[in-house]
Amino acid sequence: MKPSEAEAAARPQSRLVTHWRREAIVGYLFALPWIIHFLALTVGPMAFSLYASFTNYNIVSAPRWIGIANYRFIFLQDDRFRIALYNTLYYVVVKTPIVIALSLLFAVLLNNPIPGKRLFRTIYYLPTVITGVAAIFLWIWVLNPAGLLNRGLGLLGIRGPNWFYDPTWAKPGLIVMSLWYIGSPILIFLAGLQDVPYHLYEAAEIDGAGTWAKFRNITVPLLSPTIFFQVVTQIIGAFQVFNTAFVVSITTHTTAGDPAQSLLFYAVYLYLRGFRSLQMGFASALAWILFIIVLVITLIQIRLSSRWVYYAG
Repeated sequence: MKPSEAEAAARPQSRLVTHWRREAIVGYLFALPWIIHFLALTVGPMAFSLYASFTNYNIVSAPRWIGIANYRFIFLQDDRFRIALYNTLYYVVVKTPIVIALSLLFAVLLNNPIPGKRLFRTIYYLPTVITGVAAIFLWIWVLNPAGLLNRGLGLLGIRGPNWFYDPTWAKPGLIVMSLWYIGSPILIFLAGLQDVPYHLYEAAEIDGAGTWAKFRNITVPLLSPTIFFQVVTQIIGAFQVFNTAFVVSITTHTTAGDPAQSLLFYAVYLYLRGFRSLQMGFASALAWILFIIVLVITLIQIRLSSRWVYYAG
């Protein structure tokens, strides 16, 4: 008995559906380790920290539900929270434009056809290889009141500040130290500059455009997606500053955040509450406040990006 035409037509379709299902199963099996990792080590801890932020939790005993008491104390009574938030915002607002402007400037210079271009690119990127505590101690020595930088300023007849020993100059000193890692944003800007068509510069030169006109009307618009990426990532990274502030303060002073709490950044304060005072519920509330602040700022940037970011194509 021969199969009907409908059955014969359904067989290839059934085989195709079976093939798609097998491919989907294989794909999910390959993705399963990442899914387990994401659920167990990201979503799980985030959910627990959200719950812990509404509790009195000191790690050694079970969490005790206290509602919004942690948040109420943070916003209404905690003066150190305000200091930490101010220090962090100061760092974000001042450091971000400086790093982006300098890295873009050096990237444009290193993108020109000059002798030894590869050597200069390597030199600018090398400092990013020396990271961690070693680089921090190096900069503590450089920014010592009698250190290398102040000696250089003294040769010019300028009296250098006390840097990490002066509350007024501690945060600017940390911003100067952050320029040590400028090699990574330079590299990203260099990658973006490679996508700018050179014939646009040639056409602008024929029309009589100068260097500044070409930079303003060609380089910046076509590089705006890269600039936007740099702004977002630099701000997020600046909000999370911890290592440099913590190591500098405990090395030059006896208390984390000194001098005069000028280096008490948000992440440092969160660490002190969570791991020094064992107030993990309180620290979880601080973490979620920081998460919301960064999320809101990022969403605002994404919303405003349509006004100045140009996507070619």
